[in-house]
This record gives sequence, C-alpha cells and structure tokens, in this order.
Amino acid sequence: MLIIVAGGGRTGTQLASQLLAQDHEVHIVENRAEILAHMHFEVPTEAIFEGFPTEPRILEAAGIAHADVVAATTDNDADNLAICFLARAKYNVGRTVARINNPRDAWLFDDTFHVDVAINQADLMASLIAEQMSLGDMMTLLKLRRGRYSLVEEKIPPGALAIGQAIRDVKFPEQCVIAAIIRNGEIVVPSGATTFEVADEVLAVTDPPGAQQLAAMFAPRK
Repeated sequence: MLIIVAGGGRTGTQLASQLLAQDHEVHIVENRAEILAHMHFEVPTEAIFEGFPTEPRILEAAGIAHADVVAATTDNDADNLAICFLARAKYNVGRTVARINNPRDAWLFDDTFHVDVAINQADLMASLIAEQMSLGDMMTLLKLRRGRYSLVEEKIPPGALAIGQAIRDVKFPEQCVIAAIIRNGEIVVPSGATTFEVADEVLAVTDPPGAQQLAAMFAPRK
C-alpha cells in the first residue's frame, strides 16, 4: 500500500514513521528546510520528497497517481483541504485523511472537499477522555466508521457477572460482537460455547451504548 503523507511536521513525521514500521510504502512531502533537516533523522531519505505539499508537480513526483491513501497533515487547514480535493478530483485516490488544526474549520472537512476521514485533535482528545472516564476499565483501541463503532478491550476482573457463562448464554447488546479473547497470552477464537474466565482480555466491536452495557457486564459484582 502506497501512502502519501503531505506535511512533514511532528504529526506527519510520526505518522510516516509508524506506517513505515508496519511495512507500508510511505512518501512524505515537505518544503520547510528546518523540518526537512529533522525528518532525515526520522525517516529514510528515499521516502522524503522536497516541495510544497499542495503543488501537483511535487505530489506527482511522490507518486500520488498510484497512491492508495493520502494523509494531509500540514498545519494549515486550507492546504489540507486543497490536498484532499486534488487527491480525489485530479488523481482519483481511494482514501483521503485530513488533519483539522482549527476546530472552527471542522465543518469544511466533508465530501465537498473529498475528505473521507477528518481528525480534529482537540475534539478527539476531549471525547477520548470523556469516554474513558465513562467506561471505567474498558479501553477504546480503535474508532470505526467515523466513531459510530469502536474496538474495545476489557480485562475481566474477579467477581464479574460474566465469569463462567458461555457466550451464547449472555445477552449482549444488539450492536456488539465479541471479536477475540486473549487468555494466558494466547488468542482464543470465540464461539457460542466459549466461556468467560477471570483475567480474560475481551476484544469487542460495539457502538457507544453497547460499550456502556458491556462495561457493566464485565464489572465486578457489587
């Protein structure tokens, strides 16, 4: 998978580093000399393309015509919108992701500018804090479908209501699927006959109301 990261500041460079570590092909575009100097210590030189991230000629040199994903991570919202628009309208890139710097601009980051996923860091941090406070020990690992669903994890404590019960006998929320159980360091593929044990790490895909109910099911008896 070829991913173009347009903008090589802290956000873009960290994103590129993580994607490279996952064995993706990543090309990162940046024009500022001071940022470029730092980037060469963080990512391979062959992944770096020098130039303005909004300039088609530079994006083409970085391989945007063959890219699977474009991530616009500059510190300028107008530039990020322009990058996403170019990526889809001119180069038909399949997936676009944009960083929102100013929450007041968030309303612009939609299909009009061909933004598939918009990441508002301030709102994301606030919502994650609020969510973690409301879900107790349950941890949100990943947001899906723009936040409609989440991949969550909870370790079953002693005294939890679900201990000893088979999955088929537990009344789970309608929008909830048990995806996997990690038991003694090994992955257990769940079936209806699988029973929950103390210290199981349960991975589930659920919506927000389902996460609340799931947290209650796995909480210790009071």
